[in-house]
Amino acid sequence: MQQAGQPAIYTSRKMAILLMFLFQDDPGAAAAPLAPPAAANSSALLEMLHNSGPVAFAVLVLLLAMSIFSWTIMLTKAGAFRKARSRGQNFIRAFRKSSRLSEIASIADQYKPSPLVSVFTEIIDEYQRQTGGRGYPRNPVAIERAAQTASSEALTVLESQLTWLATIAAVAPFVGLLGTVMGIVDAFHGLGTQGAATLRAVAPGISEALITTAAGLVVAIPAVVGYNQLTARIREFAARMDDFSRELLNALENAAGGPGTGADDPRRRP
Repeated sequence: MQQAGQPAIYTSRKMAILLMFLFQDDPGAAAAPLAPPAAANSSALLEMLHNSGPVAFAVLVLLLAMSIFSWTIMLTKAGAFRKARSRGQNFIRAFRKSSRLSEIASIADQYKPSPLVSVFTEIIDEYQRQTGGRGYPRNPVAIERAAQTASSEALTVLESQLTWLATIAAVAPFVGLLGTVMGIVDAFHGLGTQGAATLRAVAPGISEALITTAAGLVVAIPAVVGYNQLTARIREFAARMDDFSRELLNALENAAGGPGTGADDPRRRP
């Protein structure tokens, strides 16, 4: 029994000696406190940004400028669209409650910057040029064309600067990738000159280079979302302008037509 227990005791002594050897190799390992993962990641990111080369730094500055510009466009357009939508709803309510179109024409400027106001003004001006304010228009097609022209001009104003959002959304990832490629080239070039073909030698340069790709995605993703949302709002404005122009043309025809068309209704007389 004593002989059978000796190998186990001998093995235990060997493991104890091995552990003592490992702790002697790094005596401060057991006493060193563990840093929080978030703080370690944050410090590592700041260190990589600080150690970025001139190409990566220039790419990051360019991406920062693109991000500021895209966010400025998105916030400005969102505020303008919100105001135009609110004024447009108020204008529609006033139009439908009015007794005469001339009353709406006198207060239409109060509802700007709604694109419905420009459509209304263009249609009424064309109607005035043809009839002098009374009677059926000589060329109803010209009034329809005036409505289409006013809608197109209003959409052009609404769509201004949106092409910059699309451009930033498409270009930003490639700008970041360019910085990554150049950083990796520099890292491998330094690896070749130093002659130390180890992962520890090349990993810092590659990690610093990959920051530009991440920055490019951070810039591009909000620009894509903002462009899609603003484009959807513009399509909504276009539909509202088409519906309003048809409603206004019907009101003019009813006001200028003969009996049975609503001409005897004083609420819709120009």
